[in-house]
Amino acid sequence: METILLNDSNSQLEKAAEFIKNGEIVGIPTETVYGLGADASNEDAVKRIFEAKGRPTDNPLIVHLSDFSYAKEYTKNIPELAYRLADRFCPGPLTMVLPKNEKIPMVTSGGLDTVGIRVPSHPVMKKIIELSGCPIAAPSANTSGYPSPTSAEHVMRDMSGKIAAVVDGGQSEFGVESTVIAIENENSVRILRPGYITREMLLEVCGEVIIDHAILHELEAGQKASSPGMKYKHYSPKADIIMVESSIDDFISYVGGNISEGTYCLIFDGDEKNFPYKFLTYGRDSVQQAHWIFQRLRELDDIGAKKVYVRAPSAEGVGLAVYNRLIRAAGFEVIRI
Repeated sequence: METILLNDSNSQLEKAAEFIKNGEIVGIPTETVYGLGADASNEDAVKRIFEAKGRPTDNPLIVHLSDFSYAKEYTKNIPELAYRLADRFCPGPLTMVLPKNEKIPMVTSGGLDTVGIRVPSHPVMKKIIELSGCPIAAPSANTSGYPSPTSAEHVMRDMSGKIAAVVDGGQSEFGVESTVIAIENENSVRILRPGYITREMLLEVCGEVIIDHAILHELEAGQKASSPGMKYKHYSPKADIIMVESSIDDFISYVGGNISEGTYCLIFDGDEKNFPYKFLTYGRDSVQQAHWIFQRLRELDDIGAKKVYVRAPSAEGVGLAVYNRLIRAAGFEVIRI
């Protein structure tokens, strides 16, 4: 299959929508990362997503809609709290796990009776949903387990020859996938995957926000993943990732005692003055780090890094999303000094 690169003009977006209506897969920009989009109600199309990514079929997909008002067509028993959250955060980088109805096949939901619903704010993704007339299932448009794509170039590198097209909508704004939540009761939610919408933001609408244990720990044996990004090793480049929680001085000392050929470091902007080892920086604060983390992990592979020591970010606010991606890339191993 030849994968064609489309721009974001109306005629090219119409072509992308036609591919999706015909059961094909298209790489689509969103405000979080690029998604691998197909008709969420078409079982064969959804199966092609799993095949293209090499993704385990028990890893559920998120369904993207142009407006939250359409959620009732694909779900049932929507809690009142979901509407309050939608009023505050939709469109945007928030996914709500809701009871699904028969219009969403079990293959889309990873065998669960629930489905993640999101209303993206990126104008290209919204336009393609509207033109296709389909709910669009769209996991990150990368090879499963590899760092998520934040540009059309990343998608072409991972998916060329496997999907019909990629739409170039520029660099992703946020750089990490959406926050995924489950509604616990009339005033409480549980964060299943952290993202740009933080616990503090959710508390503006909810009385209680629970951080799921699986955000920083592996799922227990036999436990089902109710959200993407919970069950398997994710976001990892070819290089061996080692997270280190420490001051910059202790970080330098630790790396110096463990350095070998092909070693690189991923440090904060501002750490680089007199830094003695090969490095890339990935931002000064949590928002910048979220934007750059996947780009930098891919760049480390491009320059041939074999081992990467990462100075661990804060686990507060948006930093929790970055920490979650890195701890999974590192196989849950963290060195604390």
